[in-house]
Amino acid sequence: MLTLYFSPGSSSMAAHIALHEVDATFDAKPVSFATKEHHGPAFRAINPEGKVPTLLIDGRVLTEVAGILFYLARRFPAAGLLPEGDIEAEAQVVSWMSFIASSIHPARRQGLEHARSVYKLADRRLGDNEWAVGGRYSIADIHLFRLFWRFRGSLNPEPGDFPNIERHYERMMARPAVRKTIEVESKIGYELPA
Repeated sequence: MLTLYFSPGSSSMAAHIALHEVDATFDAKPVSFATKEHHGPAFRAINPEGKVPTLLIDGRVLTEVAGILFYLARRFPAAGLLPEGDIEAEAQVVSWMSFIASSIHPARRQGLEHARSVYKLADRRLGDNEWAVGGRYSIADIHLFRLFWRFRGSLNPEPGDFPNIERHYERMMARPAVRKTIEVESKIGYELPA
């Protein structure tokens, strides 16, 4: 049994998309940032760090976007979210996930210009590839998309600033799992800080 604790639009959106991509049966439990539910005793009893996403796997806790995405890709290999059997492609997925977590995710907190420079690096890194790892859709694409989705909404880049990421974003927005996740999370409402 899988249970996802998430807050709409937050980093947990990536795990939510992946659960839809793999067509998993799961319980979705929204956690309110507005009421600071993630800091309350009920949620802290589940995840003492008070962070989302939190995925319960038969009652066991798994946290952090990269860990959850990796778990889902490996548990549901038929979804093709990890290029298994190609060690270099797998390593490229891990490389992207590390870059996203260590460089892209914290960039917004360091100001608009720094964030733009990091996204320019990501845009160059993506290049003309359809997906982060060449022609193979993977968990790296989900992670990259979620952060750009958030970046676009809060920092408003000019059209054409990141042409490769913008094309990637449009491909992601066409995916049924992404549309379904946005629909579900929009109905709950976004409580993200400005």
